[in-house]
Formats: sequence, structure tokens, C-alpha cells
Amino acid sequence: MADRQSDVPVQVEMIRMATGHWLATLVYVAAKIGLADHLHAGPRSAEDLSTPTGLNPRALHRFMRTLASFGILTQGDDNRFTLTELGATLKEGAPGSVRSTVLTMGGPIMTRSFDEFEYSLATGKPAAEKVFGKNIFDYLAEHPDEAARFSESMVGIHGGEPPTVAAAYDFSACGTVVDVGGATGNMLAHILTRYPQPRGVLYDRAHVVSEAPALLRQHGVSDRVTIVPGNFFESVPPGGDAYILSHIIHDWTEEQCLTILGNCRKAMTPENKLLIVEFVLPEGNTPHFGKLADMIMLACPGGEERTAAEYGALLDAAGFRMTRVVPTTSDVSIVEAVLR
Repeated sequence: MADRQSDVPVQVEMIRMATGHWLATLVYVAAKIGLADHLHAGPRSAEDLSTPTGLNPRALHRFMRTLASFGILTQGDDNRFTLTELGATLKEGAPGSVRSTVLTMGGPIMTRSFDEFEYSLATGKPAAEKVFGKNIFDYLAEHPDEAARFSESMVGIHGGEPPTVAAAYDFSACGTVVDVGGATGNMLAHILTRYPQPRGVLYDRAHVVSEAPALLRQHGVSDRVTIVPGNFFESVPPGGDAYILSHIIHDWTEEQCLTILGNCRKAMTPENKLLIVEFVLPEGNTPHFGKLADMIMLACPGGEERTAAEYGALLDAAGFRMTRVVPTTSDVSIVEAVLR
């Protein structure tokens, strides 16, 4: 049995768990109405904000008062509210892509999928497909605004990982690093920033890599990266020394993973390394964010998070041999493999 960390009675702890979606909804709405941007210039009352937001002043006051109790705002004696450092993270364009992440994780894609979570438990299939009638990535491809926000949210959730990956794994001997499914190039940018020798190839679908040039220029590595639009279910560019799959394998079914890994295998030589960057789940009762993320994988894309042993088995089935698992200072690890 896992050790409990709370000192409240078990029945209270369980009820608090069940009400967690209340707070998540309040934070989502705060992000949606742009509350942090309205308060950016200084303290304002609910009455002040009722016109620009189009909201009921009394209801808005009660809402802001509740947010203040969670440290998102502070309420003054004059009933004006001020952003805290925590609340300021919800401003549009604030570091960490928090607003986009909240709008994605608390928005219809996730909430509607989790409304049908029992379907996933009963069938093993993603609830999102039942809700939207198609794979979640096909849905995003048809909704570019949502897709752009989704990409920003991935930076919000995983944005702190690339520096830790670059620090934990030695890329200095690589001539070319191929980031397969690398989206906007955040991982590649941090690796190339730390290691001056390698060049990079950023490979993903055309609508996904459209935002990459700006990010690569921001990091000062755009002249060292070749952007190649493509679909990893069809092929993977040859010529790399290291092939990175960062939060790719966890999105797909085992059959689809074997297709992706098979295309990597075709592109690789025996000297190359395959590097899977994922939440590698600890065995047993050890808490880990990846275990909660595994439920998102079940409900939305239909993939899964895995333990080291499960990655070893998947890689073996795909014709690879797992050589080691390299931990980082973040929640992710690097699963290294070579051709078998």
C-alpha cells in the first residue's frame, strides 16, 4: 500500500480529490476571459471589469474572491483585485505558455473526452474518437487554431524538459540529430544551443512545423536546422546520427508505434542511436506525473506511458535493443536503443 502524504482523514482526502475539477474549471474560465490581461495594468474591481468582460458584476466579484483564496489574486479592502505572481502566469504571452496550456487541458478536447472515460475503460479505445468521430490528431489538423494552441500547450507542459535532456545526454559526437515529430523544434533548439557541433533535422507534418522557424530564430540556431515536412507513419529522413522521438511513442497504439519505429529502423544504420524521450514510469506504487498522463493517453490519443521493461519489450518487437535508460532532472527519461 502506498504511503499517504496527507494528514487529513481519508474520507476528507477522497472528497477533496473528487472536487478537483471545480478549481480546474475556475482556472480555465479565468484564462478564457483574459482576466490576467484585464488586471495587468493594476488593481480593478469586479464593477470595473464587468463592462469589458461582459459579465455580471456580482458574480464576477464572487469569482475573483474565490480565485484570491487560491493565491491567484489578492483582494484589497476597497474590493479591488490585484494579480499575484501566480495569477500573472495566465497573461497572454507570459513565459511558459501557461494560458495556452490551461485552455487546452481544461478545454473541450480534454473535458469532453474525460466525460466518456468509462468508454475507454470498457473498450481500451480513446474516448476522443467516440466524441469527435476521428483520431484527435486528425481533428487538430482540421482545426488550425486549436492545433496551434495545442502545440503551445505542449511547450507549456514539456518546455522545461529539453534543457535537462541536453544536459543528461552527450550529443557532442553527433553530426546530425533528427528530431522525428519535433513540432516547433523546442527540443532540437536546446540541444543545438548546448552543443555547437551538430546540425539538426526537424521532421513533422507541414501544419505543425509552420511555427518552427520563429522559435529556431529565437534560439539562434535556425541556420543549423533543416525543416523537412513529412509523416512519420510513411517515412523518416535518413542520414542522422541520433534519432529523437520526444513524446511521440506514448501517443499511439502499439501497432502504430511499431510502424513509427519501423520507419526509424529503415532510416538508421548500426552506428546510430534511437533516443525515446518519455515519462518512464516507476514500478509499483511510486507516484509519478506520468501515471496521471497515462490516463490522458488512454482517453485522448489512444496511446500509453510505459515502464522501462515495457519499453524494452516494444523496442525488441520493433527490431531494436534497449541499451540503457538515462534519467534527467525533469520527469522524463531518455530510453536509448540501437538496431538489433
